[in-house]
Amino acid sequence: MPAILKEVLLILSLIIISPAFLLAALTMFFAPFYGGKERALEAVLDFVVAIFDQVCYAIDRLRAKWKRKRNKTMKTITIYTDGACSGNPGPGGWGAILQYGPHTKEMSGGEKNTTNNRMELTGVIRALQTLKEPCIVELYSDSKYVIDALSKGWAKGWRARNWIKSDKKPALNPDLWETLLDLCEIHQVHTHWVKGHAENPYNNRC
Repeated sequence: MPAILKEVLLILSLIIISPAFLLAALTMFFAPFYGGKERALEAVLDFVVAIFDQVCYAIDRLRAKWKRKRNKTMKTITIYTDGACSGNPGPGGWGAILQYGPHTKEMSGGEKNTTNNRMELTGVIRALQTLKEPCIVELYSDSKYVIDALSKGWAKGWRARNWIKSDKKPALNPDLWETLLDLCEIHQVHTHWVKGHAENPYNNRC
């Protein structure tokens, strides 16, 4: 039996055996005999709501199941990034280290006229863009700008408000944030802040 058919049958079975569904169905059936047209209409509405609730519940269960299956097959990649700029704005560069099991890849780049935050963002973007399939990513950066905007949902809020911050000021670097948020929808990115130029050798290497 195809997998998708099994999932559809599971949804139907969850709906049918639901107590709320059975109660609503019985009420709808007997309402015309005991409650008149108004009660029958209410019963029909209750029945529809019960179906909707059970469909949502079944879909949530299936999503959780698919997510567990996906996580079992996804690779976990560790990424360290850093960016810097001389003058801010001025010439700047970024570095990234990607680790998967025993494998390590180092990347770097730069621009003649940029800012520190743009280099921080670019390092993360370039690292994620090298991944050829959806991955679980453990992202380490010393940039509060990057980590907080991702982990606290600020960047998503800026995009939802057409790149306007909560203080009504324009959000900077919307082009890079748009790209990064799109990549975060492909990969499961877990963010970690590390203190810059301290004890983390990979951050120092970047």
